[in-house]
Amino acid sequence: MDIRHLRSFVTVAENLHFSRSAEQLGLSPPTLTAQIQEVERLLQARLFNRTKRSVSLTPAGEAFLTEARATLEQLDRAIHVGRRAGRGQVGRVEIGYVGSAAFFGVLQDQVQRFRNQWPDVMVNTKEFPTDQLTPLLEEGRIDVALVRTPVLLPPSISSHILARDRFCLALPADHILAQTPSDIHPRALANESFVVPEQALGLREVGKRGRFNPHIVSAPGTLVAVLTQVALGVGVAVIPSILTQIIQLPNVVYRQIAGPAITSEVEALFRRHERLPTVRNLIGQILETDASLWKAGFPQSMQINCPKQNA
Repeated sequence: MDIRHLRSFVTVAENLHFSRSAEQLGLSPPTLTAQIQEVERLLQARLFNRTKRSVSLTPAGEAFLTEARATLEQLDRAIHVGRRAGRGQVGRVEIGYVGSAAFFGVLQDQVQRFRNQWPDVMVNTKEFPTDQLTPLLEEGRIDVALVRTPVLLPPSISSHILARDRFCLALPADHILAQTPSDIHPRALANESFVVPEQALGLREVGKRGRFNPHIVSAPGTLVAVLTQVALGVGVAVIPSILTQIIQLPNVVYRQIAGPAITSEVEALFRRHERLPTVRNLIGQILETDASLWKAGFPQSMQINCPKQNA
């Protein structure tokens, strides 16, 4: 017995008329009769009482009609869900991110916009260390990664810049360089001890401009942990300036770095040849994001500057 047998039976049961049902199904009356007889043979039960003037359901036919309708309704739901999944309208996406992507607001922006567009797709998010994100993406354990660059990418992974920021300094409040409101030149940092976050691009550029090799005393991991160690007087840190807008710790002062801005970028990473429709929909949204319009979740006209003193 297959689906066409069920549909034929339900149609006859609802019409109680073989000729009309055959026309509705696009079958000849003999073909429809043969299908019903095949169902009755398989069930070993008579489903219809049929005379020259009327057709009616037997008790077995009434019982079978309830289950046949339920089966067809479930099939229709399955087909509907399958088609929606094929268009990426249902399913799940897994996003891995580093903390600064959430600090900057790009994680919230991407997730909210995607949920608004595809409300039946489940979006799962989880924070990971930077060095784990690319392998997780390659292994298929996450679908998109939000990272702070630079990150070494294998050929199978593509990227798109979501937001740009600039680096600045975080210093203990009693540090001598924290006592001046002027920008700090990289050369003035040559003898400092540094607390370094996962992404050390800013510090490397400061050392290059100041012509010194940074003395790193701690690498605690997250940006919050970095600022905590600065507050404890462990050292100074080169950090994304977005933190000056959202994290104010006692005993931490922020200062700008003199000279051209040292750029910090947040990128989305994704598989170059993605096949899942749900993930392709998210990637399409990401590719439409213009990093030039982003400054901590606001248009670029709202500039981020490191405050001259700890507020």
